[in-house]
Amino acid sequence: MNRTVLDLWVGFFVALGLAAVLFLALKVGNLSSAHLSETYVLQAKFDNIGGLKVRGPVRSAGVLVGRISDIRFDPESYQAQVTMNIDGRYRFPRDTFASIYTAGLLGEQYIGFDVGGDEKMLQPGDSVKMTQSAVVLEKLISQFLFNKAAEGQDSK
Repeated sequence: MNRTVLDLWVGFFVALGLAAVLFLALKVGNLSSAHLSETYVLQAKFDNIGGLKVRGPVRSAGVLVGRISDIRFDPESYQAQVTMNIDGRYRFPRDTFASIYTAGLLGEQYIGFDVGGDEKMLQPGDSVKMTQSAVVLEKLISQFLFNKAAEGQDSK
């Protein structure tokens, strides 16, 4: 094999490796998902959003139904206001419950919709009224330690 053919193969594999790294970077950054249909906007307010991020997933029954488009602090209610772009193919009842979950033990956080039974549907621009904030691991640990300390003092 002569030198130019060998250089050509090395260049080919380097380009293939760079393309693979670019693909993985886009996949991790949630930038590769294109909007396949029209979307509409829903909003929800949470007391604590934990590590929720813009472009994070919105899921219902495990299916990706939208993405988080904006997170703001509402100075009037002192809550986080989350704006979501929901795929136009999916409609949700007015009594839908929005909760913040974590994918796996230390995975990314996402909003999960638990569907209610109301016959009237949420309209574009509406707000999801029933929400559950993120579970903060530090608060759980401190509450556990506080309860154990209180049990220790009660037994004396």
